[in-house]
Amino acid sequence: MPKPLKKRPRRPTDPNQWAHQLVKESTEEAERQPASIAEFKAHLSAYMAQLGQKGGRKGGKRRLVTMTPEERSAVALKAARSRWNKAKAAKKHV
Repeated sequence: MPKPLKKRPRRPTDPNQWAHQLVKESTEEAERQPASIAEFKAHLSAYMAQLGQKGGRKGGKRRLVTMTPEERSAVALKAARSRWNKAKAAKKHV
């Protein structure tokens, strides 16, 4: 769901006050820069996470190309056993 738009204050009738308001609104973006080191690190962390996800999406296809058929079979068998063990554990708890 998109964020609701910020309600703009009414435009003043005095041209000087209106000019002041325009300058204030136009420079508002510059004031939104991270104010502290913690905020900067949070933004950096989120950015690096996005970069990591981008590379991770390519990883499976590259892995498939470099693996031998025996290695792929072993990985598939391990995954299947893991899925079946989860299903058995879920039935025991029900």
